[in-house]
Amino acid sequence: MAQFDVDAMLGRFRDRAEAVRQRPLPPVAGEGRKAFLEAAETDYTDFALIGASVWSVEEDHLVLRIPLGGGETI
Repeated sequence: MAQFDVDAMLGRFRDRAEAVRQRPLPPVAGEGRKAFLEAAETDYTDFALIGASVWSVEEDHLVLRIPLGGGETI
């Protein structure tokens, strides 16, 4: 099995967050447009939160600590 690189994984999440932010709107209107925008917002939030985390290994578990405010905004 290949070695797991947590820093690389977190980097991929940061890249995905930026890709969602840069994603152009498809040619949809009405409810389809609203659904697309809501999904993009959720995707960005999910990817950005994981990408901003700091990791550690505790008792054989990967622990991601996610900042929840009071500092940089995502």
